[in-house]
Amino acid sequence: MSVKSVIVVGASAGGFQAVADLMARVPPDLDTAIFVVVHISRNSVGHALVNFVQRRTTYICSLAKDNQPIEKGHVYIAAPDFHLLIKRDKMRVIRGPHENRWRPSIDVLFRSAAAAYDSHTIGIILSGLLDDGTSGMSAIKRSGGVCIVQEPNDAEFDDMPNNVLNNVAVNNSVPIAEMGYVLDDVFSKPFLDLKISEVPDDVKIEAEITERRMTGMEDLSKIGERSNYTCPDCGGSLWEIKNDVPSRFRCYTGHVYTEKTLMEKQAEGLENALWVSIRMLEERRNLLLRMANRRKLFPNEEDWVEDKYSQVEELDKHIERLKGLLVGMDHSSPKTAGYE
Repeated sequence: MSVKSVIVVGASAGGFQAVADLMARVPPDLDTAIFVVVHISRNSVGHALVNFVQRRTTYICSLAKDNQPIEKGHVYIAAPDFHLLIKRDKMRVIRGPHENRWRPSIDVLFRSAAAAYDSHTIGIILSGLLDDGTSGMSAIKRSGGVCIVQEPNDAEFDDMPNNVLNNVAVNNSVPIAEMGYVLDDVFSKPFLDLKISEVPDDVKIEAEITERRMTGMEDLSKIGERSNYTCPDCGGSLWEIKNDVPSRFRCYTGHVYTEKTLMEKQAEGLENALWVSIRMLEERRNLLLRMANRRKLFPNEEDWVEDKYSQVEELDKHIERLKGLLVGMDHSSPKTAGYE
């Protein structure tokens, strides 16, 4: 049985318990299907989350499968390391590029739901770190859908709820204990028979790009402007997406970053480059020292040996400076708990 509306749920750190608590409060027999993305490691067992949630609800819970029909009364949970997208009356499960460092990505699910179900989409953001889900919730709002956020003080980790609240005019921000009443109120109104607004073209285009797993310059030029930055994953040019909050960047391959995640990826790349530089400098230092020690007893080699010792001392200074930079980066780096 097809559905007229969908509920999409996103969570990250603290998400297992939050999703289960939410499902325990969703009113039974709503004319809808529910889709869930929780940030978990690619090595996790998705069925563990399915079983954990199933114990709290009468809805039928399962891992989403590619091209599976959407049915009323079901909860479809994204499998680890696969994006979950919604089409009209079916779902897609694909291994496209990471968005905001995640696969599955909350933004991917939310954006595709908005493109397919317009104002008949209800988005819910629960506990989590950083800002995946904010762009997707913005897409739902701009398409006329309903936006619900867990009250930050009620969340185990409040980054994701706060980022949505700071960037999107949500309909409700409530503790999980009250979300059942909110959903009951939403479905008591005749919103299922109305199409409140058209889906913006950029939301449709991005949903199509993610499903195709490839991007052309023509597509990118429709939704963004070329930036001066390069993709930290593949080295391609990044395009800044228009009409979205927070600012996001997309490359030809399909990698997508918010400003925060792009900064974090750049910091990782810089740290890796510094470690490589330190290794190369230390190898050169050790080789120079070896050469000088072996030849210091040779006659008439004093000047040459002294020059090599001077080079060793200079390299020691550079190595210590680079190590100092790494220590400074460790103290100033943003929190990244919850990442793989």
